[in-house]
Amino acid sequence: MPAGVQLGRRVGFLLLVAVPEGGVSQRGFKEVDRNMVLLVIDTQKGITDERLFAFEQFRKNVRSLIEAARANGREVIFVQHDDGPGSGFSLGDDDYAIFEEFAPKDSEKVFTKTVNSALHPSTGLASYLKSKNVHRIMVVGLQTNFCIDSTIRTGFDLGFEMIVPAYANSTFDNDFMDKEKSYHYYNDFLWPERFAKCLPLEEALLLLRK
Repeated sequence: MPAGVQLGRRVGFLLLVAVPEGGVSQRGFKEVDRNMVLLVIDTQKGITDERLFAFEQFRKNVRSLIEAARANGREVIFVQHDDGPGSGFSLGDDDYAIFEEFAPKDSEKVFTKTVNSALHPSTGLASYLKSKNVHRIMVVGLQTNFCIDSTIRTGFDLGFEMIVPAYANSTFDNDFMDKEKSYHYYNDFLWPERFAKCLPLEEALLLLRK
């Protein structure tokens, strides 16, 4: 079992078979590509609430992406952040649990991390994805300017194609930037053309359905 995978989440996996490549869209995506997963990061009860930027849109979009991935045989992988015993945000704490509307199925893997990047070697996630021949990671979750940013940059450095659907990540105000400005700084300025393909929700849903 890869490091960081919670017990009780092991199941069989769909067999991926080789298929002919289709055409390429104007954004450079192959028409047929099964080697992509949906990665849901840190959507835990303690931070998934109305304090987030565009919370209702975030909530709706993440739910739609999870449903589309499941309906089309895409693997959905969850990550939880653990701040350690006594922090109030650790295994056994209510705030540590995944937000009910996004809750993983028993057949879906949940990785645990104690650092910002979900793809840090300590989680075992990157090794797992490479063992499954995954090339593309669609990333959603929290928080835009912390764990989402760190995971996107790490994934890019590891050679994964990182895909970011619009309004499927969010964050809070901080001392230097309000939550709306933080969201747009990363999604509209920093990530596109550098570290990730940032797409409208409908384009992301189409990719999951191919």
